[in-house]
Order: sequence, then structure tokens, then C-alpha cells
Amino acid sequence: MCGIVGYIGTKQAYPILIKGLKRLEYRGYDSAGVAMISDNGNLNVYKSKGKVDNLTEFCTDKDVSGCVGIAHTRWATHGEPSSRNAHPHYSQSHNLAIIHNGIIENYADIKTKLQEKGVKFESDTDTEVLVQLVEYIMVRKNLPLLEAVQVALYQVIGAYAIAIIDKRDPRQIIAARKQSPLVVGIGEDEFFLGSDASPIIEYTDKVVYLEDGNIAVIRQDEDLKVISILGEEQELIVKKVNIDLGQIEKGGYEHFMLKEIFDQPECLTNCMRGRINVEGNNVTLSALIDYRQQLLSARRIVIVACGTSWHAGLIGKQLFESLCRIPCEVEYASEFRYRNPVVTQDDVVIAISQSGETADTLAAIQLAKEQGAFIYGICNAIGSSIPRTTDTGTYIHVGPEIGVASTKAFTGQVTVLSMLALCLARERQTISAEMYQEMVKEMTLIPDKMRQALKTNEQIEHLARIFTYAKNCLYLGRGYNYPLALEGALKLKEISYIHAEGYPAAEMKHGPIALIDSEMPVFVIATRDRLYEKVISNIQEVRARGGRVTALVTEGDEQISKFADHVIELPDTLECFQPLIASIPLQLLAYHIAVCKGKDVDRPRNLAKSVTVE
Repeated sequence: MCGIVGYIGTKQAYPILIKGLKRLEYRGYDSAGVAMISDNGNLNVYKSKGKVDNLTEFCTDKDVSGCVGIAHTRWATHGEPSSRNAHPHYSQSHNLAIIHNGIIENYADIKTKLQEKGVKFESDTDTEVLVQLVEYIMVRKNLPLLEAVQVALYQVIGAYAIAIIDKRDPRQIIAARKQSPLVVGIGEDEFFLGSDASPIIEYTDKVVYLEDGNIAVIRQDEDLKVISILGEEQELIVKKVNIDLGQIEKGGYEHFMLKEIFDQPECLTNCMRGRINVEGNNVTLSALIDYRQQLLSARRIVIVACGTSWHAGLIGKQLFESLCRIPCEVEYASEFRYRNPVVTQDDVVIAISQSGETADTLAAIQLAKEQGAFIYGICNAIGSSIPRTTDTGTYIHVGPEIGVASTKAFTGQVTVLSMLALCLARERQTISAEMYQEMVKEMTLIPDKMRQALKTNEQIEHLARIFTYAKNCLYLGRGYNYPLALEGALKLKEISYIHAEGYPAAEMKHGPIALIDSEMPVFVIATRDRLYEKVISNIQEVRARGGRVTALVTEGDEQISKFADHVIELPDTLECFQPLIASIPLQLLAYHIAVCKGKDVDRPRNLAKSVTVE
């Protein structure tokens, strides 16, 4: 969840580090810092609470020279957000500095032992324990930095991505990872380091993704070297990253979130490109070609995910059961991994994660693999841990998502799940040829229909001003739109800090209806489908109790306007694809309410984009 940046080469490191930190702001953080070995040989560490801009202001009159450095944005785990607990952390002698993403679970025991040896600590973090341990080993055993890091990492329990510099050896950075992402960029006579590729792609498209348990020895004027903790040299696999720099810029929009909402039609076109043929009547996924038998013989599908990805999974469940006639369960990865689930060799486990680094989802995958299940990954971040861990899978190809509140990743995940369900249904012959072709054709029309839905932006911006007073909101939907009600409520909670709940509309009578009064805004997804008449009844129940209803309806609907206070019209589509269209106004609604309330839309408090720790 923290952001790591590093540089070693012939250029001044500070501007590269700061720009890199800004590229990683979307990951979420509460403090930031840099460490550089200056031109005169000093190891300077500067850090501050708050945004990267606070750090740059703090560094205005400081010595920021030097061609080697590491930088960090912190999302607090051990120790409150403060300059004291911000990274980088010095060793006691101030010869070493470290940055770290992850959690050292046995830090307390190590800290106690080091304190008994006379080591003094300056922070409350588990990270400082690691750098103090490394230095203690260096001194006690007279080892160079690399070997001391190997010994130290062998002793720690937990997850980490780390980078360490030593002012006595200013031509070297030591980096290592375990269950937390770390990428090394290879340039001309220079190297870059990042939690992901976003701070690197401006300078090079050649990267090495460190595998679990590996250490990168990064030395200026030498080739990159990767070894295991035990010292065994590893094969260097250099990959090319293809990310358009414009995808991680705002492009004239006020916020990344708004840009990413408006990017969705093009993103879904990219998601379907090469998978739906130009005639628009057939879907092909390479995973189903390469692993046809494993997927077709599945007796059950288990979807594991967190947050927004879990909501996409709920839509996937209905698709698999309705189209493919395969039983499907959707599990929170954080619960699945701890409840001793029954998983068999006949199961296909689908892991969904935007970042591909979600700690709970990775742990769920490992558990399922140990029990013999076939694992299918659905991710956005190319080269991330989940695609490298799963048996096969599909990238959603929607481009980097910078806003913490997921938008285009959600619709991309639903699109991939839809294509997978259609492929399986065709192969299992659980869908007629006519229905299959109708659904594939309709999928190709979704981007244009999303563009029509985006035209509601001005109407929603006006409506948002009405709802800024709200303390609680209710979102209702049925069938495929019930998961979307959950997602709409989550978006509002995430960025406006208004309490909101999503419910199946029919469950209103089983408790939630007690909350309805004139102060409770109720958002109802009431597009025309097989449950349309029943949703109208649910709206009338809300209205009878003084509730204020805003309804998302199919274009041309004249019936619901008789009961709703506000109506947002959307293009018609097949029932199973309605969430792709209806998600647009719900995302816009959350966005504009948050803007009206003056909230930091792209970086909501306490949240991180990539949850790489428990």
C-alpha cells in the first residue's frame, strides 16, 4: 500500500524521486520521505507528514544533491502518521537508510533483543527494526551490506519490499521482496526502482519484476544481479512495459477519478479488442483454448476478491449460473483464507484484483492451489503477482487506474467475466446459438451506450448539490443490479464519507424500511428487466414512508417518473449488461457529491489503492 521509488545513475536523483512519489500518490499514504547520498558523501534523510507537496516544501532549503537515492510514501500500520514514523529510517549510526512496504510480524521480539544489546530506536515502526537489525549484523559479524541483508531477512517473519542504501558505498542499492511488489527499471547507465512501473515508464520500458524471496543488487556501471536470500543467482527475466504516459496524467480533467469515469467507453473497447471478432458475433479467450478441459470440467466456480472486485464477482456469479449452469460462490478473500474452506480438484477458483497484488487474494489463491483447484486470475496490472501465481487468466486491459475509488477496473472486470461466461456457455452448449450471438453483438454496443450514459454528467452534477446534506443513503437494486447497488454505496462511502448501504430492494421489508424518512435519500436502479414491476412496488413502499427517490431508469420510461423525485435515463441493453451502463451515473453521483463537499476525491482518507498488507 506504500509507494517505493529508487534511483541510481548519472543524473540528480531528487527530481526523479519526487516525480516518482507523485506518480505513486494514488496508492494512498499519510507521509512521505527521501534519502539521498549527497555529492559530498552525506546520507540525508528528509521526511514529512502529509502529501508529497509538503515534503518538497520542507526540502526547499535542504541539500538535495546526489545521484543515488530512495523515496517512500507511507500508509501507517505500526505507529501513527507522523514525520517521526515516516520513511526512510536511519540505522543508529546513520550510515544506512531503509524504505519498506509490508509488515514485519515478529518486529517486537527483534526490537526487544536489539534494545537489550543497546540499540536505540527513534520511531514506533516495524521498519526501523529491520534496518537496525541489518546494521547490528554488519557490525557484529563484520559482513558487507548484501550479506547482512540476507541474514536479516532470513530472521524476519512477514511481508516486505525494501530498499537500503549505505553512505559508505554510494554506488549501490540493495532491494528485496516477499509478498509485496517491487520492480527494477533498467536504463542507460542507470537503474530505477518502484512499487509498480508507473514511476519508471517515463525513463525506460525495460523492467525486472522481483519474485518472492529474491534480492536485487543494483550497482552503478554494473549489470543488474538478482539472487535468492540464500545467495543463489537467479535468471534475469527482462520484460517490456507498454504503458502510455498519458494514461497516468489527468489530461485536463480536475481529478483522475473523473478522467477514468469518462475513459470507460474506450477502456472497454480495449478490453474486448482481439477477443470479440470484427463481425461482433464471437468471443475468443486464449485461456479457454489453452486450458479448455480444466475449465469445461469444473463442477463449481469459486470467486475470491475484495471490495469493488467482490461486487464484480457477484455479477459474475449470476452470469456463470444463468448462462453456464455452473454453481458459483463468491467469497471475500479475507474470510476465505481463514475459514478452512472446502476446495476440491474439480473447482475453478477465479481471483479478481485490479492491482494483482492484494494480499488477502494472493493468500486465498495459495490456499486453493494447495487443495488442488485450478486458478484463473482476472487482473489489470500486467506482470503483477496474481497473474504470475495463477494457472491462467485474463487481463482487463483498461490502463492504469490512479483514482483510489475504482471505476474503470470495475467495468473492465465485469466485461471480462461476461466474455468468460459466454465462452463457457457456448462450449458447454448451455446457451442457444441465437442468444449467444445476440449477447456478443450487444457487448460490442456497450461502449457507445456508455458514452450516452456519460451525457447525464451535467444533470448529476446539479443533483449532487441536493445530496451534500445527507448523513445516510440507501441504494436499492434487484437481480444483476443488486451488486451494483452495493458498488454505488461503496463509491459514495469511499470518497464523500457519507454512510451508505446497498440492499436487494425486496429486503427492504425485512428491516431497512424502518430507516426511511424524508431525510434519507434512496437511489434505486430501476432499469427495465424481468423484475421491473417488482422494483416499482419497492419504490412505492419507500415513497409511502416519505423517502426521497432518485431512480435510474431505461430511456423513455414514463411510469417510474410518477413515483420518483428525480429520474436519470439510461440507454436500453440486455439485463445482464445493465450494470455496465448504470455504473456510470452512480460513479458520477459519488464523484460530484464528494467534490461539492470539498473532499480529496483521488486520495480519500485512510484508503490505499493497492492493499498489499493484511
